[in-house]
Amino acid sequence: MDELRAQAAQATRELIEKAKLRKGQIVVIGCSTSEICGSRIGSDSRPEVAETVFDAIYSTLREAGIYLAAQCCEHLNRAIIVEREAVPFAEPVNVVPQPKAGGSFATAAYHRFSDPVAVESIRADAGLDIGGTLIGMHLKQVAVPVRLSLDHIGSAILLAARTRPKFIGGIRAKYDETLL
Repeated sequence: MDELRAQAAQATRELIEKAKLRKGQIVVIGCSTSEICGSRIGSDSRPEVAETVFDAIYSTLREAGIYLAAQCCEHLNRAIIVEREAVPFAEPVNVVPQPKAGGSFATAAYHRFSDPVAVESIRADAGLDIGGTLIGMHLKQVAVPVRLSLDHIGSAILLAARTRPKFIGGIRAKYDETLL
């Protein structure tokens, strides 16, 4: 568990740094505890692994003033569990995730957030996909890969992304690097 905690915290710190995330932004996390433990996604839900990974990611993001959005599994249509203050105008959906219906990571988020709310979708600024959970539907356009020094958490493949504003104009158009 200590190694998983360290890997999750390191990946989160690197994402914050490399994606140049700022206070108030949102990071979506998709996490398969089955994949972390070396099993096929959805086949071996592990609440204790989810809590360990969640705590490491959440504490690192909170320290930076960044919100965590936990993606549920496909059984809940990949709904999002997030702190209500992160999405004050969002329309909540009526669901409480469970380890086998929503996923262990989203369940950990629901029980650890001070004021959790489930929403159908979100447009996050960056994300970590731990184990092939397909977080792309919850990222703003345009998603850009972020290369981290880690490519796994436990046995799960780790992918990271940030978003940037769309480029509008021709090849001679200038862009504002502060928005990237």
